Amino acid sequence: VQLQASGGGLVQAGGSLRLSCAASGRTSNIAGMAWFRQAPGKEREFVVIISRIGTFSYYANSVKGRFTISRDNAKPAVYLQMDSLEPEDTAVYYCAARAEDFSHTYTSAQHYAYWGQGTLVTVSS
Repeated sequence: VQLQASGGGLVQAGGSLRLSCAASGRTSNIAGMAWFRQAPGKEREFVVIISRIGTFSYYANSVKGRFTISRDNAKPAVYLQMDSLEPEDTAVYYCAARAEDFSHTYTSAQHYAYWGQGTLVTVSS
């Protein structure tokens, strides 16, 4: 499985961005997909996870109500709509995929074998 993330950029606080993550390869094996982010000098942190057919999603408290994840299995791709962005959202955003199974408890980076290259989101105040 290969993942390609895109859509990052510079936005003012209160603005919006939409990230995309295109999957290729043995995508039928993907059980769950997620977004993580890593700010300068900080550890990679969980943002959101979505199940295989998109019926279940789980968000970190820091983004709940502002970010929305969706997926299109026909492409296949996963998207992250980010609204009401705050300077604290500035980070490199990574999409990730897991093949074995899915659970809302898989919020640690160690649960994911497949990673995209990351896309930088910068929110100015």
